[in-house]
Amino acid sequence: MFQVDIIEQCKQNNRKAQMQLYNQYCNGMYIVAKRFLKDANDAEDVVQEAFIKAFSKLHQYKAEVTFGAWLKRIVVNKSIDFLKSKKQQLVELDEVHLKVVDTGHNDKWLVEDTITVNDVRKAIHQLPEKYQYVVMLYLIEGYDHQEISEILNITEVASRTQLSRGKAKLQELLKAQKNGTGY
Repeated sequence: MFQVDIIEQCKQNNRKAQMQLYNQYCNGMYIVAKRFLKDANDAEDVVQEAFIKAFSKLHQYKAEVTFGAWLKRIVVNKSIDFLKSKKQQLVELDEVHLKVVDTGHNDKWLVEDTITVNDVRKAIHQLPEKYQYVVMLYLIEGYDHQEISEILNITEVASRTQLSRGKAKLQELLKAQKNGTGY
């Protein structure tokens, strides 16, 4: 059965099609939620809430992006909402998901070779919350500024500014850690 057919059947409240769509995406969406949330049960709850919202809002899905990308945005929003409601810190990053991003011609995101992934994790947790979200969404999840502005309900200029300041603060924290002054 084609993806479009499954989605159309889901719009008609076909439970079998909904279960098929859920089974296709639940593991991937759990991984996304787990990047933000410390507790596995919380991540599962967020994924369930995201699917409930997705199925209830499926009529709004216009296939301008893939269904997976549309659903991922819902999961990210639900994760951030959960964090805001619980005032929790962002989860530690998996080494697999930490990556160096080239953000422009002269603006490479570089850290010293002696800095470990664990050092970066600790430093991200030290960032102010507004920087943590933008840094996570941009560097880890790969969203662009337009998407971040929509997710966080801020302007694209604010997203760029918060990313720039967040990266600068992150590099300061990493430099202080490298020089032994810690954070």
